[in-house]
Amino acid sequence: MSMFDKAAAPIGTWLKIPAPEPVEILAHAGFDFVVVDLEHAPLSLETAYRLINSAAALGLTPLVRVPDHTPSMIQKILDAGAHGVLVPKVDSAEQARAVCRAMRFPPDGDRGAGGTSKAGRWGLRPAAEYYAQRPLCIPQLESEQAIRSAADILALSDVDAVFVGPADLSLSLGTTPDDAVVRELIGHAIREAKAAGKPCGIAFGDAPPVAAAIEDGCGFALVSNDTGMLAKAAGGLLERLRGAE
Repeated sequence: MSMFDKAAAPIGTWLKIPAPEPVEILAHAGFDFVVVDLEHAPLSLETAYRLINSAAALGLTPLVRVPDHTPSMIQKILDAGAHGVLVPKVDSAEQARAVCRAMRFPPDGDRGAGGTSKAGRWGLRPAAEYYAQRPLCIPQLESEQAIRSAADILALSDVDAVFVGPADLSLSLGTTPDDAVVRELIGHAIREAKAAGKPCGIAFGDAPPVAAAIEDGCGFALVSNDTGMLAKAAGGLLERLRGAE
């Protein structure tokens, strides 16, 4: 069962801390999924493997953001048991197609057999079941070119959803996330995803805008991250303490 099969839009956050405790806290707090961030955090492949397993054991959908389009990295992450992969800077349907092929077994793709891995339960999973796995393929649209290519990317049968990061999108345009042009491009991605019958996710720094975005068609949301939540809580606590002095 995919996390997108739920009635409500899934809410998740990024994992940047190389320890299992944040995963446990987020699971008990009620998040739907987590994304192990191999693009913007100094996490090793082995650490990612541990975090994937911790999340899955606690009922969270474990996704991983890989650092690039390299098929060998994608394959290792899937063999480690990730339920899906977010791939940064996918600007065209051609790039998305290559990413899809890295995630699917032949004849639909080029993923190699690794049935003795975690994903194959170390050889105990029936071969037919192992080869029938369909981890979520989620390209990230982080440029105007990518947004304009959204319809073609979403038309690929192996693309399950797309994800827009307002920060990177605005950087590519030389502006800020609240710029009207950025908001319009995000709206375009959401409309194209809705037309394709697939979710479009968005990253948020804090909770207040999430409900409105979901109402506008956002299919899933990534809110803050484990380090950001800790920093905000710590800073807020000290501010309150010092304000009371």
